[in-house]
Amino acid sequence: MDRAYDADKLIEQFKHQGIIPVIPPKSNRKEIREYDRHIYKERNLIECFIGKLKHFRRIFFRFEKSAKNYMYFVRFATTILTHRVICLR
Repeated sequence: MDRAYDADKLIEQFKHQGIIPVIPPKSNRKEIREYDRHIYKERNLIECFIGKLKHFRRIFFRFEKSAKNYMYFVRFATTILTHRVICLR
């Protein structure tokens, strides 16, 4: 989640559910709260990867109706994207 979701009630609800919130505090917060910056940076990598997956029309529009076939194509697209990254290095 992003800074927009930095609310005490929401953070307490996450902690009550056993979830560790990794939401950076807003700059205008009176009491600055700690968060794991390393995990927050990794979150960005995942968001960018999901954005690249959505470039495949078949995934974005979900042409595959069965969950099994949809997951197969997500794996296929992931392989293609991963191969592109490796080849660019």
